[in-house]
Amino acid sequence: MLFTRRFSAAQRVEISTGPPVGVIDIGSNSVRLVIYEGAVRAPTPFFNEKELCGLGRKVASTGRLGTDSIECAVNALKRFRAVADSLDVGILKVIATAAVRDAVDGGTFIRIAEEICRVEVNILTGEEEARIAAQGVLMGVPDADGIVADLGGGSVELVDIRGGEVRNAITLPLGGLRLIDMTAGKIEKAAGLIDKAIAGIPWLKDGDDRTFYAVGGTWRAIAKMHMAGSDYPLNVMHEYDLSRTAAIDFAELLYKTKSISTLPGGSRISKARREVVPYGALLMERLLQKVKPKSVQFSVFGVREGIFYSLLSEAERAKDPLISYCRRLAELYSRSPELGEELCGWTDSLFTKQDLAETPDERRLRHAACLISDIGWRAHPDYRGEQSLDAVAHSALSGIDHPGRIFLALSIYFRHAGRGEEEGENLSRRLKKAASKPAVNRAMIIGAAVRASHMLSVGMAGKINQTSLSYENGRLVWSIPESISDLDGARLRRRFATLASLVGCKPEIRIV
Repeated sequence: MLFTRRFSAAQRVEISTGPPVGVIDIGSNSVRLVIYEGAVRAPTPFFNEKELCGLGRKVASTGRLGTDSIECAVNALKRFRAVADSLDVGILKVIATAAVRDAVDGGTFIRIAEEICRVEVNILTGEEEARIAAQGVLMGVPDADGIVADLGGGSVELVDIRGGEVRNAITLPLGGLRLIDMTAGKIEKAAGLIDKAIAGIPWLKDGDDRTFYAVGGTWRAIAKMHMAGSDYPLNVMHEYDLSRTAAIDFAELLYKTKSISTLPGGSRISKARREVVPYGALLMERLLQKVKPKSVQFSVFGVREGIFYSLLSEAERAKDPLISYCRRLAELYSRSPELGEELCGWTDSLFTKQDLAETPDERRLRHAACLISDIGWRAHPDYRGEQSLDAVAHSALSGIDHPGRIFLALSIYFRHAGRGEEEGENLSRRLKKAASKPAVNRAMIIGAAVRASHMLSVGMAGKINQTSLSYENGRLVWSIPESISDLDGARLRRRFATLASLVGCKPEIRIV
């Protein structure tokens, strides 16, 4: 592990906003507990566990949850309540979805669940589930615009979101377990059921040329397998993006194959999940043919995150999830979190040059890179770049797509490695191949700027903000006040010369 800093309970509360928050989701396929560090805009789950109990396996044919499934769920809930107690969870929300609301013995099960969990279990209606799932997507993708499809074991919730608001929502009995039950395991019968169910939803056509947000464990498994089959350099499913054509082609491969485990990544999918993947793939293919979106984006945020989002204050909701996450990461691991804030402003002037002009999103990503530029300082100097890159590339970032994630990781890599390659590097080479040339160049400039600044600031706030950068007649000028001029030196000048070269200028350090 790159970072091993530990905190007492008192310190954790100081960093977080309030006590830990837990959500138990009693779904048709799985029962899951997620515990978040506190009610903040970009939380990190520090506990996440599920049991595939299959409560909805026989609801369509028998109307009941089933003895074995209930026993599995009860045991999971007992453990989850004990875990919540052990981690001093202050707020525990418990929800139940399609299987429980549709089963004749759902009420009996809920009474048992409430006794175990010691809190009320909220049985969501189909529309509530759809709207909360959309809210979860908005937590991770604030500017989401398209059709959200949240697939569970018993149902799929479809939602049209635009401008941060839910426009239409519906729930359909097309979950993976339910389709298996309704077709007696004969997938060739499922296409007709799906087409009939979605035919009468006129607003689905409004998803044309927008984004299709795929939510749910079955569709995350599909994303994981596609990554494995394409040798994708990241192992992060959130905001993994496929064109409609690519998604349809892969979905057809999955529902037509005889054994999911024989495909790349298939053996890493649990046996219980592999059972429903072909049905989830078929549903995706039929929906994509109907909706005609421009792309499919996989979201790890759904109903649980939607419940969590509802607990946030308006002030927390208004925050940028990426910047919030990076600030908290800096608080945990940087020598001086305030220095990251100073670097945001200090590097602003670097990008006033016409050929370096930024879009608002590029500026946002640069500021994020500045905030977390020092999180790898405890690692061995020879491996800081590669280890920091891996930590950023695979962190629980939200509010950022995969190209942005790769850019951010490369910026932190170049901050440590300079223009060379570190010993043992591997991921950095793959990420550079996956990024556009302009993105790599910008990441190198940001890395070089932070690299030079740390020679003057020595990793602490209060010095870099006394200096300024400017362009004068083909020169990049770094003005340093005489009061801190003793921090100037040969190594600082070499690093600044590298930065000036990257922006096409000659370097000048000016003592003022």
